Amino acid sequence: MFQRFANPNRFMRLTGAILPWSTGLAALLLAVGLYLGLFVAPPDYQQGESVRIMFVHVPSAWMALFVYTMMAGASAVGLIWKHPVADLTAKASAPVGAAFTFIALVSGSLWGQPMWGTWWVWDARLTSVLVLFFLYLGYMALWQAFEDPERAGKAAAILALVGFVNVPIIKFSVEWWNTLHQPASVVRMGGPSIHPSILVPLLLMSLGFTFFYLSVVIVRAQREIMARKIRSLRLLQVEREHAG
Repeated sequence: MFQRFANPNRFMRLTGAILPWSTGLAALLLAVGLYLGLFVAPPDYQQGESVRIMFVHVPSAWMALFVYTMMAGASAVGLIWKHPVADLTAKASAPVGAAFTFIALVSGSLWGQPMWGTWWVWDARLTSVLVLFFLYLGYMALWQAFEDPERAGKAAAILALVGFVNVPIIKFSVEWWNTLHQPASVVRMGGPSIHPSILVPLLLMSLGFTFFYLSVVIVRAQREIMARKIRSLRLLQVEREHAG
């Protein structure tokens, strides 16, 4: 199955068909989610109107973990099966994941200041998310540190896999340590503990962010494939000039 999509031309055709749908769904879900979250969902009895930051903060935090998980999976496929498109997909995902992580950190600070009385605390959840942001930056830096794309991809893939240990730390930090963050209230054994008026726009925003990520990664991966084709053609031209 992996080898079927290792062909860049097949990948381009498939993603070209998916892109209009993913972009349309992203726009629709985000528009409806923002409307429900900002104008329909009631203010919290404790947090007041500041609770609306949650509709950006929580999906961004979820996406920060989801994108890194996708990167680690794609990196493993690239290392084990030498799948060229997997490496490019992981590379294309990194800036998007870094952006989601940055939004989660900033929106969390904006939400935390009125609720906790501080912009930042060095608790387990916040610190591990900051480490995740630096992992994204380190991954992108490794791709730029090597002139050979194969060496760069291998080094970046190793970092992505080693750094994946931070994902479960972030997920379970509120259960393993005493933090200011509350335990999981959506994905839990007893079902969500959030009222539907809050849960529905929260899930719509999360789905919207997911399709937005898919659209951006498709565009970035297509650009990477085209850039590699151009690079190969230029190298071939140089070899022919030297041979002649």
